[in-house]
Order: sequence, then structure tokens, then C-alpha cells
Amino acid sequence: MNIQYKENGPFKEYDMQTLYGDVKWSAYTNDMPRLLKAIENSLSVVTAWDNEKLVGLIRVVGDGLTIIYIQDILVLQSYQNEGIGSELLKRILSKYEDVRQKVLLTNDAPDVRAFYEKNGFLSCDDGDLVSFTKID
Repeated sequence: MNIQYKENGPFKEYDMQTLYGDVKWSAYTNDMPRLLKAIENSLSVVTAWDNEKLVGLIRVVGDGLTIIYIQDILVLQSYQNEGIGSELLKRILSKYEDVRQKVLLTNDAPDVRAFYEKNGFLSCDDGDLVSFTKID
């Protein structure tokens, strides 16, 4: 497997539908024009490709100076546990290494927690921070 990483677009609807659909993120795929616009409006997007096949993506929103928010990080199920997610995360963290606050919100499952902790993130329930969210 020879994965290639690319920064920013163009972003094709079929590729995004396939990737987001594969990981069952239907809240995104229910409105593809909105998803494509959100991706285009992101501060940064890094994608992972196996030849012409989109296999992973990470996108960041924020100001790029004092805070970044890792909005999405996803890898096709058949490509998971191959280091692609860690490489995507590494590329973003390297690009924004001078940014103090690097934030993400995700579901709490043992494998998800292990992935982020392995990549240097601390859960807010383990530190001095508190996290709040309002999702409509």
C-alpha cells in the first residue's frame, strides 16, 4: 500500500459521500452540498489517497494562530489500523505546532480514546480542563 497525502482540494462529492458514508456519518451525508461547502471553508484539509481512491481525511477549523479545532478525522474502515489516521493527525499537528489550543470533540469509546491518547491528546476528564458543547 502506497498512501499519498495531499493538502486541500478539489473535493469531489462522490469521494466525500463514499468516505463519510463508509464510517456511517450520515448527519453529514444527508446534506452533501452543505458538507462540501463546510470542507471548502475549512482552515486546512489533508487527505489520504490509495492511487485514485480517497481513504482518509482530516479537516481543521479555527484561526490557525491561537486555536484549531479538529473537526473531522476519518479513514475508510478497510484502511483503519494502518497508521493513516495517525499520519493525518501528525501532519496537522506539525503544521499548527505553534498553536497553543488544539481541540477536538469525539465519541467516548475505548478504541477512540486509545487512538487520541496514543497521539498525545488528553481527555478533559483527566486534566484541569472542562469541556462544554451544545449540539442542535
